[in-house]
Amino acid sequence: MPPAHSGANFTFTLHDDIYPATDPTKSDLSQPSKVVLITGSGRGIGRSIALRYAECQVACIIICSRTISELDEVESSIRKLNSTVKVHKLTVDVTNNSQVLAAIETVKKEEGRLDILVNNAGATSLWVPLADGEPEDYWKTWEINMKGTYLMLHASLPLMVETAKAHGTVNIVITTSIGALVRIPGASAYQISKLALLRLGEFVVDEYGDKGVNCFSVHPGAVLTDMAKDIDAIRPCKYIVLNAALWIYLTRDLDLTDSPNLCAGFMVWLTKGNRSWLNGRYLSSTWDVEELEAKRNEIVEGDKLKVRMVV
Repeated sequence: MPPAHSGANFTFTLHDDIYPATDPTKSDLSQPSKVVLITGSGRGIGRSIALRYAECQVACIIICSRTISELDEVESSIRKLNSTVKVHKLTVDVTNNSQVLAAIETVKKEEGRLDILVNNAGATSLWVPLADGEPEDYWKTWEINMKGTYLMLHASLPLMVETAKAHGTVNIVITTSIGALVRIPGASAYQISKLALLRLGEFVVDEYGDKGVNCFSVHPGAVLTDMAKDIDAIRPCKYIVLNAALWIYLTRDLDLTDSPNLCAGFMVWLTKGNRSWLNGRYLSSTWDVEELEAKRNEIVEGDKLKVRMVV
């Protein structure tokens, strides 16, 4: 099992798939009128997030990826679930400031508001000791994970502040990892960038929380994404934590069995209503949301689930 400080077992009940409390088809998670933008939504977890928001009866979903063919498939899947939702497909490299600014300008022009921003795009380089990898690969991980998230925040926050003023609380969700809370030799680019995202989320709340902006950092679970399928990227490590809630022994195969809908359901639950009591905190999709609600006073009074040094 992972160390206690990773928070893997913060709730007694842990999940590996969507369940009634987080399933828009089984619970009232409807969020009408909202405009949602999801980066990295051409496949995997991002695709599932888009589909679950379609089931929440949002007004508009903006799906972003570098590959238009992937977005075409996601749009088709959205329309099968909800023929009334408006869909924008934007080809965006989140590390390209001009493309990011153009995307948000399109959202402002076409929709006039942005209620939910899911910063889901992410990457990892080869997991090797510091001196063994290529500097360009190392910084590419940082560019996508950290710079890409920063650029989306930089471009989106003015519009989201305007939206909060006119329509109420808005929500930003950053996809991080339990890897941010542990150290695995060889994985420094990935894990440090994910740790930096936790602090970045705290700054969003410090600077914009009083303007109606919520921000949460969410671990998506042990999902076999295309990134995780690249076993060569992590082969040098004996033990890994790659978007996982358990220590996984690396032999021939990776036991990454959580559904991408686990995270998707958790996120739609998270943005239903105003959950500002979870503002600026690390959260895991594997945690049971009803047990998490029961811990509200404990979390708020103890200011838990934030990055700090124990002295």
